[in-house]
Amino acid sequence: MSAGTSTWDRIKKWTPVFIIAPSILASFIYVFVFAGWTFYISLSDSTLLPSYGFKGFENYVSLWTNRRWSVAYNNLLFFSLFYVTLAMAFGLMLAILIDQRIRAESFWRTIFLYPLAVSFIATGTVWQWLYNPGSGIQFMVNALGWTDFQFALTTDRKNAIWAIIITGIWGSAGFSMALFLAGLRSVDPDIIKAAQIDGASWFRTYRKVILPSIGPIFIAVAVVLLQFAIKTFDLAVALTNSGPGISTTFPATYVYDFMFQRGEIGQGAAAAMMVLAALAIVLVPYSLYLVWRRRRESRNG
Repeated sequence: MSAGTSTWDRIKKWTPVFIIAPSILASFIYVFVFAGWTFYISLSDSTLLPSYGFKGFENYVSLWTNRRWSVAYNNLLFFSLFYVTLAMAFGLMLAILIDQRIRAESFWRTIFLYPLAVSFIATGTVWQWLYNPGSGIQFMVNALGWTDFQFALTTDRKNAIWAIIITGIWGSAGFSMALFLAGLRSVDPDIIKAAQIDGASWFRTYRKVILPSIGPIFIAVAVVLLQFAIKTFDLAVALTNSGPGISTTFPATYVYDFMFQRGEIGQGAAAAMMVLAALAIVLVPYSLYLVWRRRRESRNG
């Protein structure tokens, strides 16, 4: 009886390990093994097919002297700044408005979250129609009599990046709203009541009491949006196809073009490693912050 019980206890103890192990192994291979293989390819003389002749860091030197890569990285920095900042700002504004216990709250939450359920390819395709001067917003306004009105962002080399920023904000503001709203609803009501008893205005209560209390939510939202920005591919392809010219090239579209269109796998792999490095710059500090925060909370009880 005791032997049976002992065997059953061992089975229960190891069952979670057997269930989780395949996914951990797959994740390890997918992340570390493939990343290592990509790094090696980036140091090789691979062109149309993988080759294992060692070339050193020539692909990286060629990458950073390529004007298109410079445009892609500058676009990434510009896009990330405005996309993350404005998506967070609109998301926070929507969260605060919904937090006022408005009527039909569930309806409005669904409306604002709807873009999150739509793929970026579908989003980009629809907005591309709206930006098209022959069938979109400009066409409709011109048809109403304002013939001088122009709204052809995707055909303007200088402003095409704004078409991607605006579309990205539309697609991500609802996501930011959902996280901010969850944070606002988690604030201790007693703290808010105490501030109101002390005579704090609505604006001051949010600025001095509520928003500082959800500081970690701001960090989490910013990190997730930065990940979206660094991996931007679908929107750029659907909206502008990296044009006009190379004006809306992003690192991810650069990788795709060199690896699958031009057959320069070595330089495409080098670009992919730079994208991975950008993601690591965002994710590693955030992971260390989470570990530090958990330890601090455990020490403070």
